[in-house]
Amino acid sequence: MKYQLAIIGGGPAGYTAAEAAGKAGLSVVLFEKKSLGGVCLNEGCIPTKTLLYSAKVYDYARHASKYAVNVPEASFDLGKIIARKQKVVRKLVLGIKSKLTAHGVNIVTGEAVIADSHTVRCGEETYECENLMLCTGSETFIPPIPGLENVDYWTHRDALDNKEVPASLAIVGGGVIGMEFASFFCSLGVQVTVIEMMDEILGGMDKELSALLRADYAKRGIKFLLSTKVTGISKDEAGVTVSYEQADGAGSVQAAKVLMSVGRRPVTKGYGLENLGLEVTERRCIKVDEHMQSSVPGVYVCGDLNGVSLLAHTAVREAEVAVHHILGKEDAMSYRAIPGVVYTNPEIAGAGMTEEALKAAGMSYNIVKLPMAYSGRFVAENEGVNGVCKVLTAEDGTVLGAHLLGNPASELVVLAGMAIEDRRKLEDWKRYVFPHPTVGEIFREL
Repeated sequence: MKYQLAIIGGGPAGYTAAEAAGKAGLSVVLFEKKSLGGVCLNEGCIPTKTLLYSAKVYDYARHASKYAVNVPEASFDLGKIIARKQKVVRKLVLGIKSKLTAHGVNIVTGEAVIADSHTVRCGEETYECENLMLCTGSETFIPPIPGLENVDYWTHRDALDNKEVPASLAIVGGGVIGMEFASFFCSLGVQVTVIEMMDEILGGMDKELSALLRADYAKRGIKFLLSTKVTGISKDEAGVTVSYEQADGAGSVQAAKVLMSVGRRPVTKGYGLENLGLEVTERRCIKVDEHMQSSVPGVYVCGDLNGVSLLAHTAVREAEVAVHHILGKEDAMSYRAIPGVVYTNPEIAGAGMTEEALKAAGMSYNIVKLPMAYSGRFVAENEGVNGVCKVLTAEDGTVLGAHLLGNPASELVVLAGMAIEDRRKLEDWKRYVFPHPTVGEIFREL
């Protein structure tokens, strides 16, 4: 069986590449050992956002009186929330399969093993290919914490399928995944403690806005332990005890459940990657060029495996660039304005450089910052809630970074990303006519 493109991994990078290549007339085989959609669709982006939206609706119902609406007894059914999540995932997985099939992609379910850059084996079959694309994704990183092996801890996957509300939850890791689950369970009335080794939650996001979000959730009852190193985890009849060290001494926190959420790492074992002899970076990730091609001609690496940006939307764009290179179309990958979003309530999002990154690079910059209350739509829909729009510019006004706290930051950040990618200036936003009233008008007010 000979193909022009063989793809290992059916996540956002893999299925995007397969569809684009199939649509362009290439013969494509896609190997996926679990379910199409990868971690993002089956146990990441989509299911978490489905749960978070249910929590947001519940929040709105509980606080409806702020909008002069009476909801006397708002309640939730976690079992039905989980069932709805599963329904959403099934629908989207079937949609991906339908699109790939329509474009002639041969979907092979099983564990693919690389023999060389032009040969892949799966089961008893051997597949030859002109080009090989690796989109194997990432997995949850579990740190070597003493005692953890003796505790029935949660990963994000377990938390997504849990149908009982724990009385309390300790979350080890205050990154994106940790904070989204903290938001979800806080909305459900769970006593949440977030333990973070760094001095602020959401490393990589704008520190000022991250601190504002943390303060907001602290008012809602979440306890934050920052600059805190977990030294051990144990279990007894009362639940789980997480021991930690801080600058001023040791301590511990007890909870009914503990969620491990300290990060993810690329999947590099189990499929013959070592048979390719690919060049790696200093961080031991696969080295790629601007076309996503590795050191071996015809072998492309997209998504988490290259270690540049472990985000689904980055993987999608990388896959498009790689397919374009195979087709001979001019294109190149840019990481100048990759948006990052945390789907808490309120949302926080950013694109481009942060203040911390600009300082580290020794670059001069200006800050232009406005409260979201400058948007009439935001005021109308966010009673008693504050928000911030913060834009960082070069001396000539070129937009270097933009960061937003407030709903719907996830929908607005693309406006900032486009300006950053195209090296637009702050004043350029004023040339566009924004519909009124919209929250996005905040960019015209800067």
